[in-house]
Amino acid sequence: MALVLIRGENNSKLLNAIADMERHGNLNLACKPKMIDSRFADKLVEGILHSKLKTKSKVATAFFIKEDTTLSIMQIKKIHPPAHVVIVSDEYDAYDKLKLKLERAPDFSGYYSHKAKNSGMKDYKTKGEVKVIDNKKLNSYSHK
Repeated sequence: MALVLIRGENNSKLLNAIADMERHGNLNLACKPKMIDSRFADKLVEGILHSKLKTKSKVATAFFIKEDTTLSIMQIKKIHPPAHVVIVSDEYDAYDKLKLKLERAPDFSGYYSHKAKNSGMKDYKTKGEVKVIDNKKLNSYSHK
């Protein structure tokens, strides 16, 4: 699992960045995004990059994704999210600090997963039970 930190100007851009990661990056969130103090996030990123940031963030969120760190970085490089996305590796001291903050942080409001919840269409014609019709092409967002 990889730990993701997203910094940005407003909640809308953060929510769009998360949606882009799910839709276009095929990444799967392992937990709900949590609110992180923007000043804490800025200091954390400065420590990872070993340089001052050009712009300060106004909001920040963090969460775990199911994919490993390397795959996550490669997938995020392919998309261009509207916020600053940082994959925090467990090799950094910042990983433990951020993980501790996540345990106590409130949920980031406004998030819902864009991923399909089932594996196909439901057939309601059968009496008394719901039969799911498996169709690989229908569920284009599934990642197995």
